[in-house]
Amino acid sequence: MTARWAKMLLLAAVAVYFTLVVFDNVTDFESNYQFVRHVLSMDSTFAGNRGMWRAIHSPALQLAFYLGVIAWETVNAALSWWGVVAMVRAMRGNDVEFARAKRVAIAALTSGMLLWFVAFTTVGGEWFLMWQSATWNGQEAAFRLFVSEGVLLVMMLLRD
Repeated sequence: MTARWAKMLLLAAVAVYFTLVVFDNVTDFESNYQFVRHVLSMDSTFAGNRGMWRAIHSPALQLAFYLGVIAWETVNAALSWWGVVAMVRAMRGNDVEFARAKRVAIAALTSGMLLWFVAFTTVGGEWFLMWQSATWNGQEAAFRLFVSEGVLLVMMLLRD
């Protein structure tokens, strides 16, 4: 029972985190939008780098990208909360019932890890060369979140 509680509570922490991320992105839209705008426009990368042809200067495309990130974060929050509820309902059930309940949690954690690795590390970090920016660089945070969710995913995949 202790392992089940640990899994459920840690997933709840992920759900709270994504809920706050979405809340912040919606209530402080402009601040967070500026981060995305600067990364996509590559305006703080090394001068004269040969990757500048990748930059996106269109405000409409920058906004679409940012809204896509917010949508992905919203899905992660919803999946995480759904997983918590499913695990609470199956808490006292047998191993098969609890394992079935963890499927949503596994999907939520996988989706979150993909957000950090694909959107931030791969697209932002490598395609838009975010690693070159001293100001608009979210790679450390993305790595920290990717690893945190990865540890929980491994834990979630373990039998109780």
